[in-house]
Amino acid sequence: MRRRIDARAQAARYDWTRNARLEQLQPEGEWRRWLLLAGRGFGKTRVLSETLRAWATSGRYKRIALVARTAADVRDVLVEGQSGILAVSPDGERPVWEPSRRRLTWPTTGTIATTYSAEEPDQLRGPQHDAALADEVAAWSRPDAWDQLVMGLRLGVDPRVVVATTPRPTPLIRSLLAAEGTVVTRGATRDNLANLAPGVVADLERRYAGTRLGRQELDGEILDDSAGALWRWQWIDAARVTRAPDLRRVVVAIDPAASSHDESDETGIVVAGVGHDGRAYVLADASGRYRPEEWARTALALYRKHKADCIVAEANNGGEMVAATLRVHDRGANVRTVHATRGKATRAEPVAALYEQARVSHVGALARLEDQLTTWDPATSRASPDRLDALVWALTEVMLTDAPARHVTEDHYDF
Repeated sequence: MRRRIDARAQAARYDWTRNARLEQLQPEGEWRRWLLLAGRGFGKTRVLSETLRAWATSGRYKRIALVARTAADVRDVLVEGQSGILAVSPDGERPVWEPSRRRLTWPTTGTIATTYSAEEPDQLRGPQHDAALADEVAAWSRPDAWDQLVMGLRLGVDPRVVVATTPRPTPLIRSLLAAEGTVVTRGATRDNLANLAPGVVADLERRYAGTRLGRQELDGEILDDSAGALWRWQWIDAARVTRAPDLRRVVVAIDPAASSHDESDETGIVVAGVGHDGRAYVLADASGRYRPEEWARTALALYRKHKADCIVAEANNGGEMVAATLRVHDRGANVRTVHATRGKATRAEPVAALYEQARVSHVGALARLEDQLTTWDPATSRASPDRLDALVWALTEVMLTDAPARHVTEDHYDF
């Protein structure tokens, strides 16, 4: 009797058609792409995992691609995560997971799901699939990974792909919305209230309700540029490239936060360079909330990785301590300290003009930086745009300031 009760309990626990909300179930009818645009916490990962489980255990699809933003994301979230495929699979259905081969295998049906990182599009060259699941495509740094994925969907008679992402107004998302054969499901964080920690959604809504960030990250809306923003999405998208050419100068720019507690502003850290073609290339955004020793190590790691000429550090918050903090970790680092003597908007306008003139290219997608550029309104925004500030210092250095000698140990200028 006990075994029968346990078996019924397990069956009920893993019955997705019973436990899912209606909008989490696969659409009926014919479709090529299911685009799930929803806020954080909606249950997008669970949808991908349960869809994969249904496809694999039925044997409907035999070769499935499982693609996420990074290799860590696909492993830690989609495969091994709390809502990942291993967690949602009951005894008797759980696939064999071979991390070294990036492969999940269902022995009962012979279905194989192979994991891929969107940071390495070439992984998707050659392999063929009859279905695919793609996670957080709006944040993929290499949009060409989508092209490689689609080109490999050429097996079977009904190849399908499920895309689950927090929306951003990227060209890929817009093209998917417009494509024939796309079924769209929209959702918000609040839709999954019953499965989230008590009070979390209320706290997030108190903090972000009505803001652009809240509408995008919680409500799952696709938002265009702010009316008063200095940057436009079309400028960024039109000039985007997948890799930079040889660069004649590279700098790492830092806009350090004044404090380092949980509610502090971020420290902006952006890498940019200028090519022999006279164009600027934004290579990386490593901004975040750091303690001084953490942002120093992060900036110096990028300085060495990109063989940068110098580190440009705003010294308004901390003065000479900014350069001193960097030199504690690398005495030979070439540091230029800069001082903001004009307002943020005044300093940002010449850099925004470079984008409007199509003289700046982002290398891949720099999601959080681009969101800040296209939403910061100098007239109304109260939050500190630290990523934007670091970008402005970097591009001012490589495009709007006379280049210093390569081995100058320290210099100061006001802007």
